[in-house]
Amino acid sequence: MKNDSDLFFSCSLIEYIGRQCKLQRKQVIEYLGREYLKRIYKYAGTLHCEPIQKVADDYIEMRKIPVGDFDNIKACKYEVPDYWAIGEVYERLIEDVSGDDIIETLIEVYNSWISDAISNFNSDFYYQSREYIFKCYQQGELL
Repeated sequence: MKNDSDLFFSCSLIEYIGRQCKLQRKQVIEYLGREYLKRIYKYAGTLHCEPIQKVADDYIEMRKIPVGDFDNIKACKYEVPDYWAIGEVYERLIEDVSGDDIIETLIEVYNSWISDAISNFNSDFYYQSREYIFKCYQQGELL
C-alpha cells in the first residue's frame, strides 16, 4: 500500500472538475482524455502548487468541458465529503487495483460501476475501509 501523492492530486482534481461542471466522474475522464490525464499525473507535483480551483478552471477551459446536470452535491441529504476525501478514496482503490499502467487503471476504475457507488453521498460506501472497497470492486458488487 503506497501513498501516491500525484495520483491523490489527480483524483481530487477529477472530483473537483466533476462537481464544478456537474458531470459524472467517468464523463470528466472522457472529456480530459488519456493524454491530458497522463499530463495531469506527470505534472501533479507542480500543479498542486496552484489552487486546485485555478488548475480545474484551466483544464475546463483547455478541454472545453461543458456543464451537465449530474449534481450529487445538491442531492446529498447529509454532510458532503470534500473533494480531497473522495480523491483519496479513488487514489487508494486505484493503487490497490493497479497494474503496470496507472493511467489505464485510473480510466478503468472511473469507468466501472464503483464510481457511481463512490459518488452516492447518501450511502456510507465512500467512507468504508480501503479493503472493503477493493473487495467490492473485485467482486463487481457491494458485499
